[in-house]
Amino acid sequence: MPELPEVETIAAGLRPRLVGRRIREVRLLWPKLFRGPEADLRKIEGRRVTDVRRRGKMLLVSCGSGLHLLFHLKMTGQFHWESPGTVPDKHTRLRIAFSGPGRELRFRDVRKFGVLRLLRTRRPLEDAPLGGLGPEPLELAEVEFARRLACRKGRLKSLLLNQSFLAGIGNIYADEILHDAGLHPLRSAASLSAPEIRRLARSTRRILAAAVAAGGSSIRDYRDADGMHGLFQREHRVYGRKGRPCARCGTAVERRVIGGRSSFFCPRCQRCSAGLRRHVAKKLHPARRGASSKLTSPDDSL
Repeated sequence: MPELPEVETIAAGLRPRLVGRRIREVRLLWPKLFRGPEADLRKIEGRRVTDVRRRGKMLLVSCGSGLHLLFHLKMTGQFHWESPGTVPDKHTRLRIAFSGPGRELRFRDVRKFGVLRLLRTRRPLEDAPLGGLGPEPLELAEVEFARRLACRKGRLKSLLLNQSFLAGIGNIYADEILHDAGLHPLRSAASLSAPEIRRLARSTRRILAAAVAAGGSSIRDYRDADGMHGLFQREHRVYGRKGRPCARCGTAVERRVIGGRSSFFCPRCQRCSAGLRRHVAKKLHPARRGASSKLTSPDDSL
């Protein structure tokens, strides 16, 4: 699923090509993409695009008079430009044509998980559904990051994925951030020292900023609005690298399912305490509670 760096890259690519253009026609080719009556979607026809921006993992296209298109790309959503006469392929779900010459914007989604909503509000960033998101990580001061973290007790990996805590971070960047900060994904937020909190805040900004500069990560389907791949996957140090050497210390990267999501980490660079090791061992092997909690297989090590 495209995360903050990927959607930021898409927004930056679409903004100069959309702002100021008048929408002539909107054609919905897959009705389930749009959450609402199709007639509502036509209310943006004849209006000019006034802004394109990202919020969290979503893309907001503002059309004036309190009307906004809100796209959630989910797993395989893509934007691309095509000549109006080009026959859309079977995965094209939406076509937006503009007044005057030029290509039309199409939304393509192989797995059909993408979502489009029409928002009617003068305050799209404050009202639902965007109003419930946490702050933007790249705009959050270090002291505010620490204050928000101090109120939490959850595991670090799950917390970084919580969109009400920080908006836009997904599985890829949570793993890369925690590796950069040298923190185990199962560490509790409440267990962090002040230096560790500062390190996590700085790693969050550093990894996300570097990923935006590289145009995001192309793991499977992601392309920007010009069809280009991101390049940050070349810089991944742990994500998707199970069994391969950690780029920092050479130790084999491990994988564990945390909260239903695959998590990749280096057991040497991201050490955990003996207490956490015992706690996780009991969860992994409940029948052995009361016996030795020593983990005996390589896959069970932390």
